[in-house]
Amino acid sequence: MSVAEIPAPPGLFVTGTDTGVGKTLVGAALAYLLRQKGCHVGVFKPLESGVPDPSGLGDDGRLLAWAAAVGEEPDLIGAYRLREPLAPSLALRREGIRVDWRDLLRAIRQNRMKYDFHLVEGAGGLLVPLVERRLVADLAADLGLPLLIVARPGLGTVNHTLLTLEVAKARGLRVAGWIISGLTAGAGVAERHAAEEIARLTDAPCWGVLPRVDGTPQEKVVELAAHLDRMEILGKIGCGG
Repeated sequence: MSVAEIPAPPGLFVTGTDTGVGKTLVGAALAYLLRQKGCHVGVFKPLESGVPDPSGLGDDGRLLAWAAAVGEEPDLIGAYRLREPLAPSLALRREGIRVDWRDLLRAIRQNRMKYDFHLVEGAGGLLVPLVERRLVADLAADLGLPLLIVARPGLGTVNHTLLTLEVAKARGLRVAGWIISGLTAGAGVAERHAAEEIARLTDAPCWGVLPRVDGTPQEKVVELAAHLDRMEILGKIGCGG
């Protein structure tokens, strides 16, 4: 069997219903849990903006690398790091960086082949401009990875999550599941019932609701990983624990 014929390992494309919804924490927690269960897991953040020193990893890339214990060699975690906290396509234009889409896909696929399971994290939501006219959804489609959609609790999350699911369906993207992250102990009626409402209105699998956790990013990842373990998440992605 040639290298080209070797089946790619399983994985997930982690996206959000918006920016700042906690998808890096959830993705890192899943990577940490997989590693704790003996899985050789890889992580990749293709484009990360808001990185003051692009020669090294940004906060998201560093946390993902720590969770998966894959080292902090920047090019093994991501392809492009951009200084300004903007949509990647705008940040690329402002910094005069041109991206070859085929080279980007090749870098991600080569990274994926090194691991038993691979997590790729997008930027913001599915319709965030990524490279020129290509969106985050285009990257997920070209990689052929199922989506894990992370949503925030709060008023409006039903709308945001259903819109994201509609976009995924319209573009032929398979949804492995969706999850709400960051529910507080004093949450109101809308927050407490958001997952129930979304589940009532869609057939996409609900993975559950994660609580808000405190501490350093690493401490948050460890605590969220424990919650994911109790929710038997690995069984939902075909990785027995």
